[in-house]
Amino acid sequence: MKKLTRAPNLITAHHWMNVLSTAGIACELHNRYLSGAMGEIPAEQCAPEIWIPDDRDEALATEILNRARNGPASNAKAWRCQQCGEMLEAQFTVCWQCGTARDPLHDE
Repeated sequence: MKKLTRAPNLITAHHWMNVLSTAGIACELHNRYLSGAMGEIPAEQCAPEIWIPDDRDEALATEILNRARNGPASNAKAWRCQQCGEMLEAQFTVCWQCGTARDPLHDE
């Protein structure tokens, strides 16, 4: 079990956990209830933390979270949905029109 990162708040922590889970990386949220103890416990010790049970996932999980934090590169290209043909901007991972997930192997 290894601590991967500390999140600034619970909403962000849950988002990052969803991103990791979607990528097939098991993770756990720690300190989810400590925000109420802030003041009694130092603030940096109350922040939500994401832990991964398998240390071998650390490099991939770190890369995935970095992409989630930073979004697509400024020169990232739009992509075409393989299901309905809709053109979508690079930051979208699911087609807004039909709900099909982006297939990075077939991007235009």
